[in-house]
Amino acid sequence: MIKNLIICRTDGIGDVVLTLPVAGLLKKLHLGLKIWFVGRSYTEAVISACEHIDNFINWDELSGISFNEKIEYFISLQADAIVHVFPNKELAKIAYHSNIPLRVGTSHRFQNWLYCNRLVHVGRKRSPLHESQLNARFFRPFGVKKTPSLEELVPLMGLTRPDKLEETYAQLLDSNRFNVILHPKSKGSAREWGLDNFGELIRLLPKDRYKIFISGSPEDGSALQPQIEAWGNDVTDITGKMSLPQFIAFINKADGLVAASTGPLHIAAALGKVAVGLYAPMRPIHPGRWAPLGVRADFLVLDKQCEKCRHERRCACIESIKPTDVVLKLEQLKVR
Repeated sequence: MIKNLIICRTDGIGDVVLTLPVAGLLKKLHLGLKIWFVGRSYTEAVISACEHIDNFINWDELSGISFNEKIEYFISLQADAIVHVFPNKELAKIAYHSNIPLRVGTSHRFQNWLYCNRLVHVGRKRSPLHESQLNARFFRPFGVKKTPSLEELVPLMGLTRPDKLEETYAQLLDSNRFNVILHPKSKGSAREWGLDNFGELIRLLPKDRYKIFISGSPEDGSALQPQIEAWGNDVTDITGKMSLPQFIAFINKADGLVAASTGPLHIAAALGKVAVGLYAPMRPIHPGRWAPLGVRADFLVLDKQCEKCRHERRCACIESIKPTDVVLKLEQLKVR
């Protein structure tokens, strides 16, 4: 019987969101279980909003102390087990020297043969499973005996603790219209749909029924500024305006979001919002692996093999998704 568990996932926001359901699953299997989550600074707001996580460990802050101090810190947690969902050689070594009794990692990483005492066979690249299902396979030593279905994982997202939205941002929302956030950029995490397509989508959405917001990082805002000015009064620019905790709160109060496979898409889906994901039909970034998980989430992707685009900066396949199909998908998900 484990009482204290550490989950390590020191990569992106979307990756972290799709790891949260397994925390909910473990809480159901082990009553009274306390879960720490090791993540990067920019994912703290997501983890803090999840009811299944008891404490956040900021890996970026720990990186500023010595190796021996890191070991002392992990010893102080008195963890029964640690699971390296995302491979991190230094974390695996720290856990080993901290004498954490059960140390779980994939057999596909050499360092885990040195530092873990329970190896699980999780190969992601060619697997037909969704990322959230692959994450669940790491927890077989804790009673997750079968791979859960996506339908089983959706109710376990646990993003029930977003911050309260500040009134300045709350006033931007229109209670008489469907508040939809368009997130055009991906910061390299996904192939992009293209600004021309987003522009056509903006033109197609009836302004009496939709209020449209453009979101993105401060850098995205600078790059998008000429286009946002061209879209004029049809959109409200929120790029770079909010901290991540407030952006999560804003998504939670809005009605829907359209984006490629990015962190905001997965956040919106996990919050139960209408979430339309735009994908390239290319392994390993296809929706079979990275589709958004949520009660009103879905995706659009061309039914073809997208190998020609693999070595090109732009992807003709994702850019071929029709804006009219995005409008239709939004209307379909609104009534779920």
